[in-house]
Amino acid sequence: MTTATPTTRRLAYLGPTGTFTEQALLTRPEAAGAELVPCPTVPAALDLVRSGEVGAAMVAIESSVEGAVSVTLDELATGEPLVILGEVEVPVAFYLVAPAGTAMADVRRVGAHPHAAAQVRRWLAEHLPGAEVVDAASNAASAADLAAGTASWDAAIAAPLSAERHGLATLAAGIADNPDAVTRFVLVGRPGATPARTGADKTSLVVFPGEDRPGLLLEILESFALRGVNLVRIESRPTGEGLGRYCFSIDAEGHLDEARVAETLMSLHRTSAEVRFLGSYPRAGGPGGPGDTAGRTTAAPAGHTDEDFDAARAWLEQLRASR
Repeated sequence: MTTATPTTRRLAYLGPTGTFTEQALLTRPEAAGAELVPCPTVPAALDLVRSGEVGAAMVAIESSVEGAVSVTLDELATGEPLVILGEVEVPVAFYLVAPAGTAMADVRRVGAHPHAAAQVRRWLAEHLPGAEVVDAASNAASAADLAAGTASWDAAIAAPLSAERHGLATLAAGIADNPDAVTRFVLVGRPGATPARTGADKTSLVVFPGEDRPGLLLEILESFALRGVNLVRIESRPTGEGLGRYCFSIDAEGHLDEARVAETLMSLHRTSAEVRFLGSYPRAGGPGGPGDTAGRTTAAPAGHTDEDFDAARAWLEQLRASR
């Protein structure tokens, strides 16, 4: 199963407008000239992809602060197959926004999604110690309600794009307690042609190991380690088939067209009940580009390059021919 570049001019994202997800989507070349469709939930966005109503959808998959986005992992592991076309990493830069003419001294109540409020708690305690934080359905909604004059708060915690979308003034920028917080988003589409190998790629998959047995996880890990494939992320998710039944969601460095990655997938396929291939795609930023923090792609170690695999196969074929 392989991956495809979206061909339709409609792209979905987890809305409403002004979210970090929309901000991530706007960085992709596919978004230029496309109709962007906000969706209320991750499943709703991915269902539009499965039905063919949109070419792809942008959804969050991992936060450096809160970890994996479980609903995205579960949606990709079940249902009609989908694949990842690419990824985007967005710094989580929260802004305090308000209608033009509002001063910090005027702010008595602040609207924010609870997750955002938790990430700016220290800043609020220092700069707005007397302000009440009011729960909002989303950060984008808190800004939209403020702009519409229907909010019960004086200012909102929101993404930078929200201030732009709703014509709000920025009272303070970069107010997150963790300035290094980043969220990773993935552009998800239907199966098709795999994006070309770039040398700075990831391969994602879900492994369903089947019947539990001693050493099961070690066996999965060894499939990667013995072939020199570096794991970026691995975590277990319940399959919903009963307690103790899990699958493993995995991101690994490398591309399907690399021999070491292909050999790993074949090993997993032989020993697992099911392997769902979620795509090989360029890593955020690419080699040496923005988002290429610390050169995260590890070169194939000695003995695991394509040339090494080719030489080993040639040697084996020579042995067989000489019998």
